[in-house]
Amino acid sequence: ATVFNELKKPYVIVQATGNALTKAVTAAEVIKRRFKGLHQITELKTVEIVDEYEPLEEGLDKVTDVRHVSVIEIKLS
Repeated sequence: ATVFNELKKPYVIVQATGNALTKAVTAAEVIKRRFKGLHQITELKTVEIVDEYEPLEEGLDKVTDVRHVSVIEIKLS
């Protein structure tokens, strides 16, 4: 309510990754019910996350782990 009414922002973006995807969709639906006439633009993306681990003992190589995580971005305007 503050974003649309008091701050006069033209849009709000709800973004989530991983297990929070369903919560983001639920939050967007609640916002749409509260503010009638909003338009929704949804984007699904994949983000590559690289984790690099330093060895605890000397002489060992660094270990890198690459993960691909799903991201949802919901723009309400």
